Amino acid sequence: MTILVTGAAGFIGSNFVMNWLDKIDENIVSLDMLTYAGNLENLSSLSNDSRHFFIKGDISDSELISSILNKYKPRAIINFAAESHVDRSISTPENFIQTNILGTFRILQNTLIYWESLGKIDKKNFRFVQISTDEVYGDLEVESEKFTEDNKYLPNSPYSASKAASDHLVRAWHHTYKLPVITTNCSNNYGPFQFPEKLIPLCIINAISNKPIPIYGDGKQTRDWLYVKDHCEAIRAVLENGLVGDTYNIGGDSEKTNIEVVELICKLLDSVQPRTDEVTYLKQISFVKDRPGHDRRYAIDSSKIQKELSWKPKETLASGMKKTIKWYLDNDEWIKNVVSGDYKKWIDKHYS
Repeated sequence: MTILVTGAAGFIGSNFVMNWLDKIDENIVSLDMLTYAGNLENLSSLSNDSRHFFIKGDISDSELISSILNKYKPRAIINFAAESHVDRSISTPENFIQTNILGTFRILQNTLIYWESLGKIDKKNFRFVQISTDEVYGDLEVESEKFTEDNKYLPNSPYSASKAASDHLVRAWHHTYKLPVITTNCSNNYGPFQFPEKLIPLCIINAISNKPIPIYGDGKQTRDWLYVKDHCEAIRAVLENGLVGDTYNIGGDSEKTNIEVVELICKLLDSVQPRTDEVTYLKQISFVKDRPGHDRRYAIDSSKIQKELSWKPKETLASGMKKTIKWYLDNDEWIKNVVSGDYKKWIDKHYS
């Protein structure tokens, strides 16, 4: 038996692949285009694992997707592949349209052809799991209830709009063609292997590098924070027991403002790796101009998945952050390769 994971060398995808092979004795085909955030080094621990097959490629490449499906005969596809950074979507939105919308369309079309060719039992058991985001729901007022699966989609950035469009395509392919899909909408993830453009790794890396820790606006934008390994466990639960055609919100039950998150990181670093001058890392916090259209609050109500699939996050923000900080402190070489561009040169040499 085999599953196909797209975007498998990215932050969440690589954590999922490693979590899966640690828990389940089943083959995985990992597909990734290896753009700036897709790092094959994330999967280096699996280099000698006979259950893991890596393929460099794009979900928009219909010929490649078709050949993979026909060769490996996966029983499920987990679609992590996406451009995901809001700032980049503001400056270069076309990349997000290309991958998140056109790419999703093409993998859905190829999956549909493959699914229709399966025998009765395999066809019944097949699943396509779309990994999405809480940002498709838009902005929440401070006093508003958390996002549930019944919230309307009201995306506000090119990134969230492209993800909303891809989710609508997934829903339409189920409604029109009966393709067995499930969609998950997660809150902000953090943990090992996250590319350092995102708030938490950027904060950690800048802090230990004695650089300013940038905070947009007043720092009071609120997010629900989900430790990535908890997210991986939730996706496994959805794949194993989720209802076809349904949607599940996955959150960490850890709603905090950005400034609260950064202050927590600084205080934990003060404890585990204090500055040589004994000044608190809090002194490095620097408020910068807010980005355009910055949503003030996202918050996930994950009671549905907790009730129906018996999943709940194991990590609090404090416990998950301790593990995250330790990973970054212990993986200086990974950070250097990502930040310096040496990894990109290696990819160009080996995969161009």
